[in-house]
Amino acid sequence: MSEAATQQQQQQQNTDRPLLKVRNLKTHFPIVKGLLKRVVGQVKAVDDVSFDIYDGECLGLVGESGSGKTTVGRSILRAVNPTAGNVEFRLSNEYVDVAKVEHQQLKDLRKRMQMIFQDPYSSLNPRMSVMDLIGEPLLAHGMKSRREREKRVRELLVQVGLKPQHLNRYPHAFSGGQRQRIGIARALALNPRLIVADEAVSALDVSVQAQVLNLLQDLQKEFGLTYLFIAHDLSVVRHICDRVAVMYLGKIVELADVDRLFDSPKHPYTEALLSSIPVPDPNHKSERKLLTGETADPSNPPPGCTFHPRCHYAEKKCRQEEPVLREIEPGHFVRCHLSEQLKLEGMKR
Repeated sequence: MSEAATQQQQQQQNTDRPLLKVRNLKTHFPIVKGLLKRVVGQVKAVDDVSFDIYDGECLGLVGESGSGKTTVGRSILRAVNPTAGNVEFRLSNEYVDVAKVEHQQLKDLRKRMQMIFQDPYSSLNPRMSVMDLIGEPLLAHGMKSRREREKRVRELLVQVGLKPQHLNRYPHAFSGGQRQRIGIARALALNPRLIVADEAVSALDVSVQAQVLNLLQDLQKEFGLTYLFIAHDLSVVRHICDRVAVMYLGKIVELADVDRLFDSPKHPYTEALLSSIPVPDPNHKSERKLLTGETADPSNPPPGCTFHPRCHYAEKKCRQEEPVLREIEPGHFVRCHLSEQLKLEGMKR
């Protein structure tokens, strides 16, 4: 077999294999009390989360504030250490468990996994110039020549829609959208394969959001990037994502292709989220599925299905038995006892 044919075969195999495999991920934070700081409980921020992300796709992760979305992203990158589970990242033809590697290997892995933070104001050091902000990861990973770093930073600025003349400016001189572009350039500096975008546009004006989303899509096509896109705005998720995972109280309750999930949800929580999306039609009568009560305490979740205290469809079984995430249709996973019985409404168009 020729070398070109071998490479083509390897590329086909990699397309069928996930770039990232998350299995039974748990991230718990201890609750301590008293002078002796005794551990009296655990906040289960992420509790048994599993999913795959494939090369070149964008997986959306949605849910209310406090559902565990950001903690999942940070656990994948080991910005916080997972309590249990596996985070397997594909390097060539083998997987490396990010959750268990030593510090030096983790540093090498972070060249391939980067993060775009939610707040462009607080994620940039106000005392550092654009050159130093974007060039810092290059320096940390061995590019000692300032001339080479400056050349690379100039290239990155052009790629994200800024001018090379902005090189020596400081963050206060830029608008919110421009600051987020600087954050994107910093994430791209080491040529990563996976980018975790944590609410990357939620702090921006609507018009600027569209510009940044289009930029992210253009960069994905140009560099073959893979995104884990964490958001709470479902309209944005539908625009940019290929698949969507819905989280509630540290667990994934539904996972499906974006069109299937928006048109035909199978979990009552997903239905409630979709009903909250405003429809741009003055003649449309809103029929929101309002949720009663508050999200349960993640340190003391209710028995059975954790969503049952707020669910309009809950039955006795829901209060007693915890449902498992199961595949009810090809590629469509749901954590609900009643998913085959319920006829839920999708997003209004």
